Amino acid sequence: VQFVESGGGLVQPGGSLRLSCAASGFPFSSYAMSWFRQCPGKEREVVARINWYGGPTHYADSVKGRFTISRDNRNNTMYLQMNSLKPEDTAVYYCNSGDPWEDSWGQGTQVTVSS
Repeated sequence: VQFVESGGGLVQPGGSLRLSCAASGFPFSSYAMSWFRQCPGKEREVVARINWYGGPTHYADSVKGRFTISRDNRNNTMYLQMNSLKPEDTAVYYCNSGDPWEDSWGQGTQVTVSS
């Protein structure tokens, strides 16, 4: 099982980023998937979750209305569209199964929101 996250970067408050997650080593289309993030000095938390066929979706209260999770089962890829970014969204973002495999975390992608 492998997850490779990409798309992070430095963005000003109010800006947007689109994260991608390339998954391999398991039947991607059969699993719910989630985005997680770890903010500096805090534990990793769930940001968004999507079930195996693309809906329904669930979001942390802190990102509702700003982030959109989606997936492409043909290409074993998941996305996180992040709009209206805030400084408190600064974190390393990870993807994993909806019930995460603890031995399979990827490197994550750094998102920094700062002016």
